[in-house]
Amino acid sequence: MEGENETFSADFTLLGIFSHTPTHIFLFSLVLGIFTVALLGNTLMVLLIYLDTQLHTPMYFLLSQLSLMDLMLICTTVPKMAYGYLSGRKSISVAGCEAQIFFYVSLLGAECFLLSVMAYDRYVAICYPLRYPHLMSQKICGLMTASSWILGSFDGIVDVAATLSFSYCGSLEIAQFFCDVPALLSLSCTDTSKFETFVFICCLLMLFLPLSLIVISYTHVIVTVIRMSSGEGRQKAFTTCTSHLIVVGMYYGAAMFIYMRPTSNRSPTQDKMVSAFYTILTPMLNPFIYSLRNKDVTRAFRKVIRKGKSGESIG
Repeated sequence: MEGENETFSADFTLLGIFSHTPTHIFLFSLVLGIFTVALLGNTLMVLLIYLDTQLHTPMYFLLSQLSLMDLMLICTTVPKMAYGYLSGRKSISVAGCEAQIFFYVSLLGAECFLLSVMAYDRYVAICYPLRYPHLMSQKICGLMTASSWILGSFDGIVDVAATLSFSYCGSLEIAQFFCDVPALLSLSCTDTSKFETFVFICCLLMLFLPLSLIVISYTHVIVTVIRMSSGEGRQKAFTTCTSHLIVVGMYYGAAMFIYMRPTSNRSPTQDKMVSAFYTILTPMLNPFIYSLRNKDVTRAFRKVIRKGKSGESIG
């Protein structure tokens, strides 16, 4: 009981990933640069899709939701990490830790489900183009997107309630740059094996079920694309699908590496590197992966710039 009281009367300490050596100062500056690019890139994607009526389609609506999730995800971890590094105040309150776990887990879960919805959208658009307006109507698209947010939030609530119900005794130093569930479990002085098993099962459901849907969808898509007689249509379909598959590979690969291993086999250094990859680097890469080869996004950006200079309304 004494350990439990200590948990809720003392703050946790985030050890972070950087020291004050010249190399780490450079890496910290690089992370701030990546954060700035991710912030601007995802904000720009959301605004472009909102402002340009020609982008008011299910595919771009889902893309705007992905950018919004990435924007929230990177803002959940990096600002606190940067503040702690610059000020030397690495402590985080229990409430702050709860908030980080909730948003972090919820956004990862929501993005997991959203990626499967995006795969279904491409499947319907390429395999059943004539039925696309009916199968991916505004109502259906909205319901699937809302379900992604709700399911992700439910996962966040469960993880917060369970993780911080354990007692923590001794050191309250978290070997991460944010409050991560596996890093917290390693500090607990109570048996967390049952909860780890529960987390493992949840990960199986939340990772492999959506991933199975993505694989099935893209298997049908690839077969349909190969049978296309139009070379231009085939190239356009492959370009769109390749962008999505790159994001899926980065996201699911990192998530399975972090959450599908037992605590005993974890390395704090490896966890920090992989966590930094999909909480900092991936949110920066996603807008570029989807927009650099996308003529519609490029056109919308030029249109917004042109309209902004002339002071006309955008539509």
